[in-house]
Amino acid sequence: MQDEYRTVARAGVHETEINRSRFLCALAPAATEQDAQAFIAGVRKEHADATHNCWAYVIGADAAVQKASDDGEPGGTAGVPMLQMLLRRDMRYVVAVVTRYYGGVKLGAGGLIRAYGGAVGEALDDLGTLTRRRFRLATVTVDHQRAGKLQNDLRTAGRAVRDVRYGEAVTIEVGLPEADLDTFRSWLADATAGSAGFELGGEAYGDA
Repeated sequence: MQDEYRTVARAGVHETEINRSRFLCALAPAATEQDAQAFIAGVRKEHADATHNCWAYVIGADAAVQKASDDGEPGGTAGVPMLQMLLRRDMRYVVAVVTRYYGGVKLGAGGLIRAYGGAVGEALDDLGTLTRRRFRLATVTVDHQRAGKLQNDLRTAGRAVRDVRYGEAVTIEVGLPEADLDTFRSWLADATAGSAGFELGGEAYGDA
């Protein structure tokens, strides 16, 4: 698994005009390929009257799924430069659709490549990006008396508290960088006088 990846901070649209053609770049996070395709279908429906709705997406922290479409523009002048821009920026779990309304002036192959790739780059700058880092999930079990203070101590120490469940004991799920596991175990033993339970789980990604 990758230690970290970047994705778009929020869904949104950025518009630019080049030689009287309007380029609207819609970006969104996409957890799966189905999410990406559903987003593309939604934009196509919204802009059914557009000249082209070209798209690209990258799914997987390791960029395992990469797809792009020129949607009628000359081959390699739209989807591929969009995809290349996403990859150049290390973007993952993201989908981009650039809608073009033709303005009467032909841009040529080089102009199209710059326009489509540039539209994605500008949209990323405008909407912002997030870095998500790989964590190991761990479950801490503690008695009710110590739970409140421990939660505060965890947050003060900058630990990612992902879930808290109350039962006979209090179960706190935290996200820990792999390199911090031994340090955290020692810290937890000190913070709870050795009374807390600690169990390692799987892996997940969270905001860095």
